[in-house]
Parts: sequence; structure tokens; C-alpha cells
Amino acid sequence: MNRDIKIGKNKKVDKNVILGYRTGRKITDRALAIGNNPIIRCGTVIYQGCKIGNNLETGHNVTIREENVLGNNVSIWSNSLVDYGCVIGNNVKIHANVYIAQFTTIEDDVFIAPGVITANDTCPVCTKCMKGPTIKRGARIGVNVTLLPRIVIGEFSLIGGGSVVTKNIPPYSLAYGNPAVVVKRVTKIKCKEGIIDRPYKYK
Repeated sequence: MNRDIKIGKNKKVDKNVILGYRTGRKITDRALAIGNNPIIRCGTVIYQGCKIGNNLETGHNVTIREENVLGNNVSIWSNSLVDYGCVIGNNVKIHANVYIAQFTTIEDDVFIAPGVITANDTCPVCTKCMKGPTIKRGARIGVNVTLLPRIVIGEFSLIGGGSVVTKNIPPYSLAYGNPAVVVKRVTKIKCKEGIIDRPYKYK
């Protein structure tokens, strides 16, 4: 194994996985470090210059670009791309067909549903002020949501499917629409199926 690639114990790495893919960008640290117990499925490409914690799990055809920092217990499902320069916390689940733009921050315990797209350039092609959204701890992003550059999704908020989020969302908010607007607090959401009283019971 390449000396610039360090991977922990109990690894399960399929054939047709590429670790330490060389970037064409100039980066200061080209080493790739992956913690213990990774499950990396075929088609996955992880670039050099990433620091990844324990228990990484990828689906098929996942790409993790260079200079990303991922915490423990991160799962990224099939056909998703994490572009370069992102910070992702612990216990984060990124579902299938998701695009995480450069310089996005995702805090602990976030769930991102299939088809979510993030953006990072308020003036496309300019690139001088590129910064993706910040998704705070425990937030849940619904299917096919678009998050525009530099916005903040507050702690434990829920963004409804198909929404386009153009402005900051306060903590504990249910928001949806195009553009997304805050509708109520997540603590007021009731289970439509009647299985439980309230799916969100945060203090």
C-alpha cells in the first residue's frame, strides 16, 4: 500500500476501489488517513489529502474529493459526491445521489436524504467567495432539497422535500417551499400515520 495511505484495522475494501487518487490541485498534505472498521464498496474513489474517522461506510460509486475531514460513523450512499474542502462531523448519514459542494460544513448527527444538492458560489464562475451551506447539529434535510451558498440550517431543523433554501433557517424549525419558509417548530409536528404522538420531542 502507498505509504501516503494509512487505513485502520478491520477494513473491508471491495475490488475496484481507488484510495489516494491524485488531485490536480496544489495541496499541502497529500496523505490519506482512514480510521478503523471502514466498509468501502466498489466504485468508490477517495482522493489524497483526506482525514476520515472510524466506521466509514460507502455505497457504490461514491467520490470523496481531496482535503475533506470526516468524523466517526459517517455513511455516504451510492452515487454521492463530497467535493473538496468540506468538514463533516460524527454520525452523519448522506443518502444516495447527493452533491456536497466545496467548503460545506455538516455538523454531528445530520441526516441528508436522497437527491440533495448544495451550492457554494453566489456569483457562479467568479469563485472568489465560494462557501457552501452550514448544516447544524441534528438537522434533517428532505429528499431533493437544494441548499444555496452560505446559508445556515439551524440545529434539529427539518427541511421538507423539494424545497429551495435561500435564507438561514432558525433552530428547531420545520421549513419548506420554494423559497423555503418556516412553518412551525419541529416539536409541533405530529405523526400523520398515527403510529406515535410526535416524531420530534426535543426540549
